[in-house]
Amino acid sequence: MNSEFSIRIPFEVERIIEVLKSRGHQGYIVGGCVRDSIMGRIPNDWDITTDAEPLQMMDYFSCFENVIPTGIKHGTITVVVNGKSFEVTTFRVDGQYSDHRRPDYVVFTKTLKADLSRRDFTINSMAYNAEIGLIDYFHGLQDIKKCEVGCVGNADERFKEDALRMLRAVRFAAQLGFKINQETKTAILRNNHLIKNVSMERINQEFSKIIVSDPFCIRDLWKLKLLYHIMPEFLDTMVTKQDNPYHIYNVGEHILHSMASIEPTLHLRLTMLLHDIGKPKQKTIDKKGIGHFYGHQEVSSEMARDILKRLRYDNDTIDKVSQLVLFHDERIVDGKKCIRKWLSRIGKDALLDLVKVKEADSKSQNPIYYNGRHIILEKIKILIQEIIEKDECVTVKDLGINGNDLMDLGYSQGKEIGTVLKMLLEKVIENPELNERQSLVDAALAMHRSDIYNKNA
Repeated sequence: MNSEFSIRIPFEVERIIEVLKSRGHQGYIVGGCVRDSIMGRIPNDWDITTDAEPLQMMDYFSCFENVIPTGIKHGTITVVVNGKSFEVTTFRVDGQYSDHRRPDYVVFTKTLKADLSRRDFTINSMAYNAEIGLIDYFHGLQDIKKCEVGCVGNADERFKEDALRMLRAVRFAAQLGFKINQETKTAILRNNHLIKNVSMERINQEFSKIIVSDPFCIRDLWKLKLLYHIMPEFLDTMVTKQDNPYHIYNVGEHILHSMASIEPTLHLRLTMLLHDIGKPKQKTIDKKGIGHFYGHQEVSSEMARDILKRLRYDNDTIDKVSQLVLFHDERIVDGKKCIRKWLSRIGKDALLDLVKVKEADSKSQNPIYYNGRHIILEKIKILIQEIIEKDECVTVKDLGINGNDLMDLGYSQGKEIGTVLKMLLEKVIENPELNERQSLVDAALAMHRSDIYNKNA
């Protein structure tokens, strides 16, 4: 018990605990909400643990707005108070983990300490209520003060029970700015192969949180050999020198710095993670000893698509990332004509993302070249906004003429219409003043009569 901390518990949670207490039971907030409250962070969820069994709780809370048997077999119900949902779980101990993912069964217990002893990390194994204060059997508070992630009890046993906990250790380190303690690191090195028993969907969730929180924790995944089982393609980047005056890091370190240089949006972090993943395959050295990576954009884009599919990312994310990787090294000239072509090619959102990618890429290269590149990218951003604000034509839909108009001029329905509209768009991108109905009608008629149109139709 520790009275050092007083946690302000939401009214709805206090009400649930009071009902349990009035029926002769214990009730505590537990896990992440206790950890976050101690650290001055706002909890995402308020979980409650009790010695009351699920069927008893279904009866006790039957007068509330709603009570849902969410996972009643494993002791969890959901109580709805003031439109907010709270999970309440019976003290329990887990049975054998034969698949290294989930317990084969659970056994309810009347002992809070037994329940807390089955949890993954000390910082997640604390409980609290207003009457007793902080209950910390496994020194979670001490580890918070040391900024460490460590397992409850024997680390090997915790990871053999649920192999995903190895990734969760890295994730908590990334989110909280903590270090993983040495005993836990050693246990991960002994057990990293068990991650193969975990579904890619569960791995995806933890991996995504890691790269959004702190990209440099990819180093931990590499050093702890977890990355070998998740993204083996990355391993070669950490030992591939660039041997090029434009770079000061090896490929892997350049990737990590570029990830840290872009906003923490998932598809952008994934883009930087994978933008140079193909460089080790494409490296050549010229007669002067300079390293080159010709064609790495295409190779990296193909690898990115394969990797993200394997990691069960959604198709929209896969498409966005693979496209940005493909174009990350292409030149964008700071002129309106060029930018209109890019907007026509990939659209506004993708082009703005591409500028962010190029900025992050530049920041993680040799700093003596950064200022010049940064100035150009800033000009490009201004020009993009000007084109958007002026609503300049960059797509067929923006044209002052449409397919019906072309049919009225004698064009055949179908492929011919699409071809002509694309040709008219190219003219308008070159000269925005042409995007006026009569000018486009004249151009379309001229094309219809010309040998140029007949050759391109």
